[in-house]
Amino acid sequence: MRTALVCAAVRLGIDFGTTRTVVACADRGNYPVLAFVDDAGDSHDWIPSVVAEKDGALLFGFDALASDTTVVRSFKRLLADAEARPDRPIRIGAVSIALAELVTRFLAHVRSAVLERSTLKEELKEEPLRSVVAVPANASGAQRLLTLDAFRRAGLAPIAMLNEPSAAGFEYTHRHRNTLTSKRDHVVVYDLGGGTFDASLVRMRGLAHEVLTTGGDNHLGGDDFDEVILDLVLAAAQKTRADVDVARLREQCREAKERLNPSSKKLTVEIDDAPIAIPVSDVYEACTPLVERSIEAMLPVMRRLDAEDGSAGAGSGSGSGEERDDIAGIYVVGGASELPIVGRALRSRFGRRVHRSPYASGAIAIGLAIACDEAAGFELVDRFTRTFGVFREGDGGNAITFDPIFTRDTVLPSAGAAPVAFRRRYRAAHNVGHFRFLECSAMDESGRPRGHMVVSGDCLFPFEPRLRERDLAGVPVERTRGDGPRIEEEYTLDEHGIVAVKIKDLDAGFERVFQLGA
Repeated sequence: MRTALVCAAVRLGIDFGTTRTVVACADRGNYPVLAFVDDAGDSHDWIPSVVAEKDGALLFGFDALASDTTVVRSFKRLLADAEARPDRPIRIGAVSIALAELVTRFLAHVRSAVLERSTLKEELKEEPLRSVVAVPANASGAQRLLTLDAFRRAGLAPIAMLNEPSAAGFEYTHRHRNTLTSKRDHVVVYDLGGGTFDASLVRMRGLAHEVLTTGGDNHLGGDDFDEVILDLVLAAAQKTRADVDVARLREQCREAKERLNPSSKKLTVEIDDAPIAIPVSDVYEACTPLVERSIEAMLPVMRRLDAEDGSAGAGSGSGSGEERDDIAGIYVVGGASELPIVGRALRSRFGRRVHRSPYASGAIAIGLAIACDEAAGFELVDRFTRTFGVFREGDGGNAITFDPIFTRDTVLPSAGAAPVAFRRRYRAAHNVGHFRFLECSAMDESGRPRGHMVVSGDCLFPFEPRLRERDLAGVPVERTRGDGPRIEEEYTLDEHGIVAVKIKDLDAGFERVFQLGA
């Protein structure tokens, strides 16, 4: 099933990143990244994804950096936590704010920056903003729903949401179309951002893109490299974290990391006005385990590539480094991927067809802007990236089993099409239905969930009519005598990878709908 991305009224592709937010615009076949001017008059191709509190007010982006208060960075990573909820309280200085409201307030700041500080502010003044946005490929339903709702509430009117590596795939075709042939039509997108790592296998045939599978690590990104470098600096200076301003030193380490290039010999930061120089070879040695972790996370994607051509166990999937004939390239994107050791490790492992985006930190935003462009003519088939299911009684109530409803690689519906639906009917055997829903990144051979797991819902439904006006939280679940009502569970999966559940008493017509992650 193909999704035609026809978005004539949409202008912006917005990559809400862990450390930086990048905005690109669709402009008559061109996709420029917007520049933003800070208070000092300097221009930047991004907005820092940061927040600070001053005198009870929250400041965002460059305003937060210009304040003399402590800046909170990487709050986007909170969205990937297992306990991420819209109402989760977040402490920013003296202010406590719900997670959903924090993200909404930041995105409202992004909207204001586009209209007031960007290079296109004059052109955009008279036009309504429309956006295509992205989430990490392995984001949970809760993260997807919260992100989409925050963009809407911030006034950015999202009309589509893509997985981040899927967006980068559009940017690949835009820049490297000449590498694609009838025999070489597979691209592996390696996306190492500030807080997450994704890898996707995409088949690209002309303007038709099909995501075949996705892997990754929701807890691996540039922030983790910064922590490794911070520890190296502290060891070289013979200091502990208690001896320094950790937030300030971490920022210096990040900036020094971003200045590294293939010819760099040392990484230098200052502690108490004294320069601390670390040999680049030591930095790379310390960071190598993180790079290897990303490669391990992408191996299932490479094995799927082997399965596509019937050569399982050979070539890239086995990590032999042999050059493949069916792969156009491994496309390296994401701000953290600019560390020189990343490209070296990938070329050493997988051969010479490793292409780095010339604008690695902006590739996703550019791909989202391409998705906005009706004239570009791209089509996308994307897939569910996790397994969603429900725990049920088994063995006559003596065991608990996990019943998968939507599995990894389920094809998502096209934009505007009916959701993918699954229904289950039975007679209730209890007075109350207690539904425990879970999303997981993998399943073991026995059908048990494993990997990254998120409890995506815990719902109560009154099977007995007398309980329908009561608070069910304190009602014990008990088996009923005789036949209970006929019950239908209907699960739907929409184009954004968000699951909804409708539970209905077919005899009485009574029903409740649960939006998982809400």
